Amino acid sequence: MRILVVEDEIKVAVALKKGLEAETYEVTLAHTGEEGFFQINTQTFDLVILDLMLPGRDGLQILAAVRKLGIETLVLVLTARDSVEDRVRGLDSGADDYLVKPFAFPELLARIRLLLRRGRSDQPLRLNLADLEIDLVTRKVCRADQPLELTAREYDLLEYLLRHQGRIVSREMLARDLWRVKERSTPLDNVIDVHIARLRRKVDGPFERKILKTVRGVGFVIKEGD
Repeated sequence: MRILVVEDEIKVAVALKKGLEAETYEVTLAHTGEEGFFQINTQTFDLVILDLMLPGRDGLQILAAVRKLGIETLVLVLTARDSVEDRVRGLDSGADDYLVKPFAFPELLARIRLLLRRGRSDQPLRLNLADLEIDLVTRKVCRADQPLELTAREYDLLEYLLRHQGRIVSREMLARDLWRVKERSTPLDNVIDVHIARLRRKVDGPFERKILKTVRGVGFVIKEGD
């Protein structure tokens, strides 16, 4: 799942990115209000962690503008403003949750998981194929009840393949939807192949039944059987 962190304090932003990536989230940083607003309008995120006190356009202005445009991305406001009035203003402007600095990182993770579960109430929370299962909220992956340790990119690849299970996924599709590259290039094909090879070693390597297959000259497919 993709998270945008809009935070002008570099140390805080970097710490959040490092902590969230350790939980296998894919994280993008923005350090100004304008940059954050641009990212929200041009990319797709599952959640935005938004500071209120930002240079340029402040967090409440961003939040109000985003909601006015009809963008319903989940927003967790993270700020030092702790008065009741500030909390009410944030929630009334369209925030889905509000966390005051300083905060405990485990609490932030718990709130993120709760928001993602709530925001995806009409979506499946897990994807399965044979004895493989991934939890879309916690990003945990198991096969035959054994946990698999995947990088953020490997997880995104596996989720994408499972959402298209039984269908061939081309390198062009992966480049466009995961790497956000519109035009195919040979170097990117090589990068995709390397990530697929690493994912295959983890998903199929220790197990007798192989489910991640390469369709020569076309792409990849994840399915049971030949």
